[in-house]
Amino acid sequence: MELLQTADWKKEKHVPVIEVLKWDNGVVEVKVSVGKEIPHPNTTEHHIAWIELIFHPEGEKFPYVVGRTEFAAHGASVEGPNTSGVYTEPVAHFTFKTEKGGKLIAFSYCNIHGLWMNETELK
Repeated sequence: MELLQTADWKKEKHVPVIEVLKWDNGVVEVKVSVGKEIPHPNTTEHHIAWIELIFHPEGEKFPYVVGRTEFAAHGASVEGPNTSGVYTEPVAHFTFKTEKGGKLIAFSYCNIHGLWMNETELK
Protein backbone atom coordinates (compact mmCIF):
# COMPACT_ATOMS: atom_id res chain seq x y z
CA MET A 1 0.00 0.00 0.00
CA GLU A 2 1.28 3.43 -0.95
CA LEU A 3 1.08 5.90 1.90
CA LEU A 4 1.93 9.00 -0.16
CA GLN A 5 0.68 9.72 -3.62
CA THR A 6 2.46 11.92 -6.15
CA ALA A 7 1.74 12.96 -9.71
CA ASP A 8 2.13 15.85 -12.13
CA TRP A 9 0.00 18.67 -10.70
CA LYS A 10 -0.95 19.75 -14.22
CA LYS A 11 -2.76 16.43 -14.71
CA GLU A 12 -3.87 15.53 -11.15
CA LYS A 13 -6.10 17.80 -9.04
CA HIS A 14 -4.93 16.52 -5.62
CA VAL A 15 -1.23 17.42 -5.86
CA PRO A 16 -0.10 20.44 -3.81
CA VAL A 17 1.52 23.10 -6.01
CA ILE A 18 4.45 24.93 -4.39
CA GLU A 19 5.22 28.47 -5.56
CA VAL A 20 8.11 30.45 -4.07
CA LEU A 21 6.78 33.99 -4.26
CA LYS A 22 9.82 35.70 -2.74
CA TRP A 23 13.19 34.96 -1.12
CA ASP A 24 14.66 38.29 -0.09
CA ASN A 25 17.03 39.09 2.82
CA GLY A 26 16.43 35.61 4.22
CA VAL A 27 12.63 35.94 4.23
CA VAL A 28 10.86 33.27 2.17
CA GLU A 29 7.24 33.57 1.07
CA VAL A 30 5.63 30.42 -0.27
CA LYS A 31 2.15 29.75 -1.64
CA VAL A 32 0.84 26.17 -1.64
CA SER A 33 -2.42 25.39 -3.42
CA VAL A 34 -4.35 22.34 -4.55
CA GLY A 35 -6.22 22.33 -7.85
CA LYS A 36 -4.23 25.03 -9.64
CA GLU A 37 -4.60 23.52 -13.13
CA ILE A 38 -7.58 21.20 -12.54
CA PRO A 39 -9.90 22.53 -9.79
CA HIS A 40 -10.46 20.21 -6.87
CA PRO A 41 -14.08 19.89 -5.68
CA ASN A 42 -14.64 21.52 -2.35
CA THR A 43 -17.83 19.93 -1.12
CA THR A 44 -18.96 18.39 2.12
CA GLU A 45 -18.42 14.94 0.60
CA HIS A 46 -15.10 15.61 -1.21
CA HIS A 47 -12.62 18.25 -0.03
CA ILE A 48 -9.03 19.09 0.89
CA ALA A 49 -8.86 19.06 4.69
CA TRP A 50 -5.35 20.49 5.17
CA ILE A 51 -2.03 21.54 3.62
CA GLU A 52 1.35 21.31 5.37
CA LEU A 53 4.75 22.72 4.35
CA ILE A 54 8.11 21.28 5.43
CA PHE A 55 11.58 22.69 4.74
CA HIS A 56 14.69 20.49 4.66
CA PRO A 57 17.77 22.79 4.58
CA GLU A 58 20.74 21.65 2.52
CA GLY A 59 23.28 19.75 4.59
CA GLU A 60 21.04 19.32 7.64
CA LYS A 61 19.93 15.97 8.99
CA PHE A 62 16.31 16.80 9.79
CA PRO A 63 13.60 18.88 8.13
CA TYR A 64 11.52 21.59 9.81
CA VAL A 65 7.74 21.86 9.80
CA VAL A 66 7.05 25.40 8.56
CA GLY A 67 3.30 25.28 9.10
CA ARG A 68 -0.03 23.66 8.52
CA THR A 69 -3.34 25.14 7.41
CA GLU A 70 -6.65 23.36 8.00
CA PHE A 71 -9.74 24.04 5.93
CA ALA A 72 -12.97 23.71 7.89
CA ALA A 73 -15.79 25.16 5.78
CA HIS A 74 -16.98 22.65 3.20
CA GLY A 75 -20.55 23.77 2.62
CA ALA A 76 -22.21 21.91 5.48
CA SER A 77 -24.76 23.56 7.76
CA VAL A 78 -27.56 22.47 10.09
CA GLU A 79 -29.65 22.16 6.92
CA GLY A 80 -27.33 19.39 5.61
CA PRO A 81 -24.43 18.90 3.20
CA ASN A 82 -23.60 21.69 0.74
CA THR A 83 -26.27 24.06 2.04
CA SER A 84 -24.28 26.87 3.69
CA GLY A 85 -22.73 28.38 0.56
CA VAL A 86 -19.44 28.79 2.50
CA TYR A 87 -16.50 26.84 1.11
CA THR A 88 -12.82 27.39 1.94
CA GLU A 89 -10.38 27.25 -0.97
CA PRO A 90 -7.31 25.00 -0.53
CA VAL A 91 -4.68 27.75 -0.69
CA ALA A 92 -2.12 28.53 2.04
CA HIS A 93 0.64 31.12 2.41
CA PHE A 94 3.72 30.50 4.54
CA THR A 95 6.49 32.93 5.51
CA PHE A 96 9.73 31.92 7.20
CA LYS A 97 13.39 32.95 7.43
CA THR A 98 16.41 31.05 6.19
CA GLU A 99 19.76 31.83 4.64
CA LYS A 100 20.10 28.27 3.31
CA GLY A 101 18.67 26.66 0.24
CA GLY A 102 17.06 23.26 0.48
CA LYS A 103 13.96 21.26 -0.31
CA LEU A 104 10.38 22.46 0.17
CA ILE A 105 7.97 19.57 0.66
CA ALA A 106 4.21 20.05 0.70
CA PHE A 107 1.51 17.61 1.75
CA SER A 108 -2.23 17.84 1.15
CA TYR A 109 -4.96 15.59 2.49
CA CYS A 110 -8.15 14.79 0.57
CA ASN A 111 -10.88 13.21 2.68
CA ILE A 112 -11.62 10.74 -0.16
CA HIS A 113 -8.28 10.20 -1.93
CA GLY A 114 -5.78 10.40 0.92
CA LEU A 115 -2.35 11.96 1.34
CA TRP A 116 -0.56 13.71 -1.53
CA MET A 117 2.97 15.13 -1.72
CA ASN A 118 5.03 17.41 -3.94
CA GLU A 119 8.47 18.97 -3.56
CA THR A 120 10.64 21.66 -5.10
CA GLU A 121 14.05 23.15 -4.47
CA LEU A 122 14.59 26.49 -2.76
CA LYS A 123 17.65 27.86 -4.54
